[in-house]
Parts: sequence; structure tokens; C-alpha cells
Amino acid sequence: MIANAFSLALQAIRRNALRSFLTVLGIVIGVSAVIIMVTIGKGTTAKVTADIAALGSNMLIVHPGQSRHGGRSAEAKPLEVADVEAIAREVPHLAAVAPVAMKSSPIVFGNDNYNTQAAGVDNDYFKARNWDMALGRTFLPSELRAGTAVCILGNTVVNELFGGMNPLGQRVRLGEISFEVVGTLVAKGQSGMGSDQDDVALVPLRTMQRRIIGNTDIPLVFVSVSDGYSTEDSVAEIEELLRQRRRITGNKEDDFSVMDMKEITETLTGTTKVLTGLLGAVAAVSLLVGGIGIMNIMLVSVTERTREIGTRLAIGAMERDVLTQFLVEAVVLSSLGGVIGIVLAVVTSAWLAGLFKIPLVLDPGIVALAFLFSAAVGVVFGFFPARRAARMDPVEALRRE
Repeated sequence: MIANAFSLALQAIRRNALRSFLTVLGIVIGVSAVIIMVTIGKGTTAKVTADIAALGSNMLIVHPGQSRHGGRSAEAKPLEVADVEAIAREVPHLAAVAPVAMKSSPIVFGNDNYNTQAAGVDNDYFKARNWDMALGRTFLPSELRAGTAVCILGNTVVNELFGGMNPLGQRVRLGEISFEVVGTLVAKGQSGMGSDQDDVALVPLRTMQRRIIGNTDIPLVFVSVSDGYSTEDSVAEIEELLRQRRRITGNKEDDFSVMDMKEITETLTGTTKVLTGLLGAVAAVSLLVGGIGIMNIMLVSVTERTREIGTRLAIGAMERDVLTQFLVEAVVLSSLGGVIGIVLAVVTSAWLAGLFKIPLVLDPGIVALAFLFSAAVGVVFGFFPARRAARMDPVEALRRE
């Protein structure tokens, strides 16, 4: 009986192909919109998580001043090298403590001139940031102690200045000082905030302090907590240590910040998940609109096929046979829309993922749920027209023109 009802449903759909297509269009849009929104939302969440993880594992960032309205309090006393050494010495379970001093500076090679971010670091910086060398080496201990004019270049700077040329051993000028290139970094791409992480020239910290910025201030410290240990505990210990060193007592507000990247990751991913859910819910409304369209067209179909229904009932068809026929037709229409919507969603999601440069995270559960929901829409919105057809009086149906 179901097979026969399915065959009759396909015949009815073929007889009114254009009308059937316009009917399922609402389901197609609804299913594809739900899948696309959820897929792009999950891809965005994955990209945010990966971008923050690229900063380094179990990362804490320490800087002077409290972050306020996107900036920092200007009156805060800068961190010092002694503060960094105290953190490394007195806070347990730290894998790396990397002070950083930065200044925007032009970098020149031959006739090529490019503006980049010069950063003074030590070798803990590479460990804290999980940053490997593409070519060459890190700084020698003697170079760090003496403040030698050597540098390590990010991938963007290498491409801007050298193209396909090997930069190792070449000399570049940062500001007024000539530096020898001793290494290049593996490309990391953009950060979660949209800045180019590869647009950097690293020099020994002492070189930066003595020869470029002219002071010993430490504006930023990257701290990597050892695997298996709590970043929350490390944050509390660093805050307690710096309050002691900076003589902050009682209820006085800290004049420094310790940011836990795990907390930032959880906040950002939580926000994107909520937005994904809201967008998915909004998109699901179009499925209801599509269901109303199916109910409307099935009611029209029942009216047009009154004599056919009357004939079937008159020659012995049961009410349940007519009910099944029209219910199956509604389900076939909605399921067909679901299949088309899934195909459209996969293609569109792949295109948008490439356009926005985010990973394609297609959730099979969401795809299956969207399809099942589209079929359920056919059952729910097709039941009333099907019941109306099944309850027709055959005599009245045959009498109607």
C-alpha cells in the first residue's frame, strides 16, 4: 500500500512539476539556511580556538596597567627585567617566561623598504609561543648577553624583502642599525584579532633595549604554564608576587593585568556558539513557512482532485488509503526539499568557508536533524489536507464539477 501511495505521489508531483518545485522551495531554503548557519558558526568557533591556541599552549599574558575600554591605564609603572626574573624563579610549574619589548620600525634590504614590528625577545619566546624555526637558528646565549645585532624574521617580512631569495646571512637595517639575519620563522598567519603574526622582526631583548628603544622597560611578558598544571593557580601566584613587588597593599587595585588565554578562548567560543544557535533558530523559522506552503498546496490539490478522490472512495478505497496517499505525497515533497537543501547547504558552506578563510566543520548530526525535521514538516502540515480528502463523502465528491 505504501509503495502504491509513493508511486501515486510521484505521478502527482510530475504532473505539476513547477508548482511542486515552488512548494518545496521554502523547505529547501529552510534546510540549507539551518545547515549553513550552524556550519559557518562551528567553523568560526574552530578558527577562534585555533588562532588563540597558535599564540602558545597554556598561555598567560602579563602587562602593566589595567585594560579599560580597550586600552590600558597610562599611569601604571612598567614591568622590569627583575620582575620577569622573579616570576621565572618564584612561580612554580612554568614552562617559559618570555619578556617582550616592541617598537614599530622600518626594515630595509637593498632598495626594498618595509615597515614592520621589531620585538626584543629571548629564546623562551619561541617556547612560549610554540613557534618553530623555518630556517637558521635561535639566538646564541652570547648574543643575548652582549646585545648583538642579529635578527630573526617572520614569514611576511621575508616575502616582502627577499621574495624567493635565501635571507640567511644577509644584512638588513632596522632603524639606523645593521642586523645579520640568522633565522626565519614558520608562518603562523593571522591572529584571532586579525593582526598578521608573521609581520615581525625579532632581535635580542638587550639589543632592543640598548640600541633601539633606549630603556629597560618590559611592556609585555608571555608566560607558558607547564602541561598538566592549572593556569588559574599560576595567575593567582603571579598576581600575588607582582602585588608584593609593586607594593600594592590592602584593597588597592592592581596596576597590572594577567590574562589567561583559556578564559578568553572560552568567552569567545561561548559567544559564537550562542550566536550560532540564535541564527540557526531564525533560519528554522523558514522551515515552518515552507510547511505552511506545503499545507496550502495540498489543500489546493485536494480541491482539484475531488472527483478522483470520490471515484476511489466509490469503488472501495478505504479512508486510510486516501489519507495515506495524500500524506505520503506531502512527505515526499518535504523530503525532496530536504535533500535539495542539504546539497545546496554543503556546496554553499564550502564556498563561504573558503571565502571567510575558516575551516569547514560540517556536523552530520545537524544535517540528519534538518532532513528529519523537513520530513516531519511534511507529516504535520500534510495531515490536515490528507484527512480532509479521506473524509469526503463520495457522492458529494462525484457530483462536484
